[in-house]
Amino acid sequence: MGLGSKTTLQFHPSTATVSARIHPVVLFNICDCYVRRPDQAERVIGTLLGSVSTDGTIEIKNSYAVPHNESADQVALDIDYHHTLYASHQKVNPKEVIVGWYSTGCDVSGGSALIHEFYSREVANPVHLTVDTGFTNGEASIKAYVSFNLSLGDRPLAAQFNEIPLDLRMIEAERVGFDILKMAVMDKLPNDLEGMEATMERLYTLIDDVYKYVDDVVEGRLAPDNNIGRFIADTLSSFPKISPAAFDKVFNDRVQDNYALAYLSSLTRTQLAIAEKLNTAAQVL
Repeated sequence: MGLGSKTTLQFHPSTATVSARIHPVVLFNICDCYVRRPDQAERVIGTLLGSVSTDGTIEIKNSYAVPHNESADQVALDIDYHHTLYASHQKVNPKEVIVGWYSTGCDVSGGSALIHEFYSREVANPVHLTVDTGFTNGEASIKAYVSFNLSLGDRPLAAQFNEIPLDLRMIEAERVGFDILKMAVMDKLPNDLEGMEATMERLYTLIDDVYKYVDDVVEGRLAPDNNIGRFIADTLSSFPKISPAAFDKVFNDRVQDNYALAYLSSLTRTQLAIAEKLNTAAQVL
């Protein structure tokens, strides 16, 4: 290198703004694959399917596990299995394309760059999703990354993973299941009434937060935000005009329906158990 020459460390981001949105069925599928993994496997690796919007948001809608073997210095993926399963998914839903890959664990591992390089040949700018199934920090944390090239002059050095925003949107029934999934220990699964109780408690908390925000804006303690104001106005206008008495009737009717379903399901289980015992007794006789 001659006198006065400079070698610049360059960082080449592949895109300016990237974010991801994940459907809860993907998380349940990843956890199911982790539970069913081979005994010698420490983690599960798989392909993420979905779509990419025009604003750069990666929507992750589906996934499947890919068999692999890894050691301290290398990772081997079953590429034929990956291509065969992807072709099968394309026949069912051709709109779902490869958007990245996932692995179970709390962070990016040493072999992640090798796997990411393979998926970079499958799709431009793939997203890497990590799901902490080991509950390292007391819960199953979920993170998404994209890889940027790091080079010294004209010579590429390595790939650097940067975390991107990850949006997890779900309906209330899915959120109850996801809250259970995040917990390291669960005594029992909640029934419908317990799930409704947890939902109502969360609703009360959200209403209280909105009330405090509006009160702070009115009193001048917070600067008003037009976007939040429009969102609150749209939310309130979406509620039907119904009297408290009519609302109590509708709510109580729904509770009675849940009681009826619980009773019918219990009655069905009892009848099946009785039929099984009668069948066993008839075979013995």
